[in-house]
Amino acid sequence: MRFPLPASSRIRARVDRLDLPFDRFGYDPYGVEKESLARFLTAIRVFYQGYFRVDVHGIGHVPATGRAMLVANHAGGIAFDASVLLGACFFELEPPRLAQGMAEKFINAVPMASTISARVGQFPGLPEHAERLLSEGRLLSVFPEGARGTAKLFRERRSLVRFGTGFVRLATKTQAPIVPVGILGAGEAFPTVANLKGLGKVLGVPYVPVPRWGVPLPRPARFTLLFGEPIRFEGTGSEDDATVASRVEEVKERIRGLLDEGEKLWDGRARPDQLLLTR
Repeated sequence: MRFPLPASSRIRARVDRLDLPFDRFGYDPYGVEKESLARFLTAIRVFYQGYFRVDVHGIGHVPATGRAMLVANHAGGIAFDASVLLGACFFELEPPRLAQGMAEKFINAVPMASTISARVGQFPGLPEHAERLLSEGRLLSVFPEGARGTAKLFRERRSLVRFGTGFVRLATKTQAPIVPVGILGAGEAFPTVANLKGLGKVLGVPYVPVPRWGVPLPRPARFTLLFGEPIRFEGTGSEDDATVASRVEEVKERIRGLLDEGEKLWDGRARPDQLLLTR
């Protein structure tokens, strides 16, 4: 089953440049299918280059090759920030890279969604999947706030809620650098005023977000992505909980700092050349 939108020749050409081991039938060992991926990225481009206004800073901190973990904040009732992050890595990096994400597990319960997401490189958030991807030198995107992040209401959009800890253990075990990413704009694109958890339970999802205008469509908002200097942790991934918690807090503080820098851009207190994207 392929992503339904026709792909453009320009997108296909960039997909051909991805450092993925596609076989002669257009599949990689994880089931990513080249034609579905090109169609999916064509859809992403509609939002990334035509609907949203996206500006990206510090993307040179993402390694051109090899394993790395992009760790970002989450906001907005629907995860448009994840799609914009994927778009930045594909459209802005040279050569392009595919940021493979760990989708929420409830995706498996949605008819056809799990098949389509696997075809485009997005997999259920299982540790064994993530570890294998990193061990093979891929780029992994992680949102440690999970559904707690997208459940933020509009007034909470710039806050950071509790981070999971598994990403730090995984990055340490695989010796993958963590690239912190601060994303502004998701809360503005889909400003949530309420979450219907009862209806979500009936539908098999964590909640159903209610946007300010009642229609579940995004606004043509501005997105700003700030990529920080990579963080590397020494160890085996089996460190004690206190050590891991300290490292999680370090990453969280770096992301909070990037969001602060982004806010300076938005309110005119800083120019792009004045951003502090290093530690």
